[in-house]
Amino acid sequence: MLKIVKCSRCDAPTLQLRTRGAKASRCTMCKAVTFVTEVFRSSSSTISSPHRALPPPQVHSSKRAVLCGVSYKNSSYELDGCVHDARLMRAFLISEFKFPESSIILLSEEESDLNRRPTKYNMRTALRWLVLGCEAGDSLVFYFSGHGSQQKNHNFGEEKDGYDETLCPSDFETEGPIVDDEINWTIVRPLPHGVKLHALIDACHSGTALDLPFLCRFDNYNNSMFHPSHFEWTRNNLRKPAESNSVNGDENLFINNNGSRQEPQLTASEPFDVENRLFSL
Repeated sequence: MLKIVKCSRCDAPTLQLRTRGAKASRCTMCKAVTFVTEVFRSSSSTISSPHRALPPPQVHSSKRAVLCGVSYKNSSYELDGCVHDARLMRAFLISEFKFPESSIILLSEEESDLNRRPTKYNMRTALRWLVLGCEAGDSLVFYFSGHGSQQKNHNFGEEKDGYDETLCPSDFETEGPIVDDEINWTIVRPLPHGVKLHALIDACHSGTALDLPFLCRFDNYNNSMFHPSHFEWTRNNLRKPAESNSVNGDENLFINNNGSRQEPQLTASEPFDVENRLFSL
C-alpha cells in the first residue's frame, strides 16, 4: 500500500511503499533513514502551529524576501546585531531595489507576533512561502543572520568532510537545525526557469548552506575561479558564541574561529563571470 509520510529529519512528504516486514525507509530529499515504526506512527499526523499562517504573497509581486535575524537571547551563545542587520537589509531592499513592504517577511525574536519569531517551524513556513507561485522574471531573496553549524552526514561520499552545513533557528536546541539539503529542496529545486534567487547567509559554514554545485574562490591576486562545490569543504567562521564552543553535543558544533578571519564564499547554480557580470535584484 502506498502512503504519504513525513521524514523524521526534514519533515519532507515522501511517497512510501508500506510493506509487511519493512523496517526502514530513506527520504528522497535529505536521504535520512526513518524507521518504519516512526513512519506508521507519524503518518496520520500533520505539522500544526498555534499561530496563524503566513499571508500568501501578493498576486502580482515579482519581488519577495525572507529575512531572519536570530540573536539567541539570554543564552551563552547570544549574538549581537543580528536583528539589527536583518532590519537594515529590509530597509535596503525597500529603498534601493523597490521590494514591496508587504512582500518581505522579517523573522526575529523581537517580533510581537509569535508567527514572526525565527523558530524552526516559522522559518520552514517562510521558506515555502518565498517560492510559492513564483514564475520567470521573479526576484527572490533569503537573508539569514545568526549561528551556522554542522552535523554528521551518514551518507558515505555525499560530503567530503562528512558533515552537512546547518542553520540554527532560535529553538534549534529542542527542534534541531535546518540542514543544507532541506534548504536546497525547499527554495532551490522548485524554482522555475528564469527565477532569480539570491541568498545572503551571515553565519559560520555559510558558504555551502544552500548546497549549490559551484563554489567561487578568490586567490591572493583577487582572481576568481569557480570549482565544483559538492566535495568542497568550507570553513567560514564569522561569529563565535560568547562562552561555549559546543551546543547540543557533538552533533551540532559551533566551531571556535581560533583567531582566523572571515572567509566570504560565493556559491552558484552555474559558473559566471564574477568580474564583469552586473549584479541585479
